[in-house]
Amino acid sequence: MGPRLTIDDQSEPSGKVRTLADLAKIAGVSAGTVSRALAGKELVNKTTRDRIQLLARQHGFRPNQMASNLRTQRTGVIRVVIPLGHDRRQHISDPFFMTLLGHLADELTECGYELLLSRVIPDQDPDWLERMTNSGMSDGTIVIGQSDQFDTIERVAQDYTPLVAWGNYRKGQAHCAVGSDNRLGGRLAAEKLVASGARKIAFFGDTAGIEIASRLEGARKVAEIVHLPTHLAVDEMDADIASNLDSMDPAIDGILAASDLIAMACMRQLRERGIDVPGDIQVIGFDDIPAASQMSPPLTTIKQDIAVGAAAMVDILKRRLAGEKTGSVVMPPRLIERGTTRIG
Repeated sequence: MGPRLTIDDQSEPSGKVRTLADLAKIAGVSAGTVSRALAGKELVNKTTRDRIQLLARQHGFRPNQMASNLRTQRTGVIRVVIPLGHDRRQHISDPFFMTLLGHLADELTECGYELLLSRVIPDQDPDWLERMTNSGMSDGTIVIGQSDQFDTIERVAQDYTPLVAWGNYRKGQAHCAVGSDNRLGGRLAAEKLVASGARKIAFFGDTAGIEIASRLEGARKVAEIVHLPTHLAVDEMDADIASNLDSMDPAIDGILAASDLIAMACMRQLRERGIDVPGDIQVIGFDDIPAASQMSPPLTTIKQDIAVGAAAMVDILKRRLAGEKTGSVVMPPRLIERGTTRIG
């Protein structure tokens, strides 16, 4: 354990220090040194930095954050926006959104940022991203999901650099994206179903979104897939799935769902019809949200490392705010085998 830092301070008690200049006078340094020390800048040596920070605590001094932001032309806020283009009925309460938002909030808070959350319906607000990035209300923007807004994000990214999107990566795209290799994820899921004995596979999901379309494309590299369109919105999902199951080819013995939420809804509907999972039909989800392992049986799924992705998005955004050029990050998905598929 290092030496204990003590200060013999005979100055007036807390309440007298109102400005950086007041604290600088007590510390015997310049106001600029105090400012850098309180910001944790390494330009000030650690001993001086610790001494100034301790003095600030003893005197109850808190820098005026608004004034600091005005000087640096920063807001200290990062906007996180969820565009619901291909399914406007989807909710922020979707477990995938909530999981990713939780990790983003943790990462941003650790970096000293506030989070401003927005949900937009693009067909009601075609210039949604231009409006948000030009508002002056945030230092940077994180977009969760490209939905059917790839071209919009591309256009804005040409001139607005502190922008990172969770989603799919296309070679040569302008905007920076962090996400899983969705084609690979779809391929891994289809390979598992085929290896476990499935002979006819159905894909449940709305492929208007680029990420989900890529998952179906990857699966079709492995097997012939029957696509059964399914809304992502919770209030219509069960009805869509019920209708699809009732009219589905009885030869189908494997279901690849575009998300864990859709997979769970499939399992509920199958159970109501007395269809055994995985005995009669095997089911695989996508995302590995926390609830996936709590199902009965536990859900086999394709894992996106959401925590790692959130950390990468915040790190890239910080680097872009500092003027650094960055590329996209494509994370490899992993098959998590549980109880809804058979041993292949």
